[in-house]
Amino acid sequence: MAALDRLPTADYDPRRVPTRIVRFGPALNDYRQQNGTLDADRYWADADAARAAWQQAGMRPDPIAVSLARLGSAWGAAVIPATIGGRPVFGGTLREINVGALIHYDDINREFPNGLFDQEIVAQLAFNVWVAVPASGGATTIWRHRWEPADERHSDAYGYQPEAVTHCQRISITPELGDALLFNPANFHAVEPSPVGRRIAFAFFLGLTTTGQLIAWS
Repeated sequence: MAALDRLPTADYDPRRVPTRIVRFGPALNDYRQQNGTLDADRYWADADAARAAWQQAGMRPDPIAVSLARLGSAWGAAVIPATIGGRPVFGGTLREINVGALIHYDDINREFPNGLFDQEIVAQLAFNVWVAVPASGGATTIWRHRWEPADERHSDAYGYQPEAVTHCQRISITPELGDALLFNPANFHAVEPSPVGRRIAFAFFLGLTTTGQLIAWS
């Protein structure tokens, strides 16, 4: 936690994300342009800066390296970074979500419909590992529902109102210290507020390629 507090964190733009979420590390969808392409100059500059800051913070043990190693061991082959033009992308963001997050979904193939990575993705998973948990609240809820056009009637800032998932099966998981969660982020999901304590997780996405390899990105 001491090393974590040395990382240069920032809030999202409140015009885009009305609830306060503290973050470190660039996420590709934050650099998506209106035409569905990547703002490459800005992204690579921020990715290089984040890597330098991570090394300078001296995170030991490294929660991202440990998590990727464990996942690779379970899969039977090392997890490698996704690449764009042969260049590895940044992987391993930090998110401190104490006031909750709206219902939303993540899908790299919808976010960048013309493709982004050198590798072709056929499935996507999200991974979170918690290094600080609140005394109460902070549950992650995942609904058995994926985006459909009718959901846009319930759009709300970067996500959706509860009416979009009113009749959907769901599961809620309250994390404990050191827990990790692996799930399909194309399913709608949200984070409940945590009134007491900090809720901090390191996170990245995994993609299954057409060659059966696992790649990672944030």
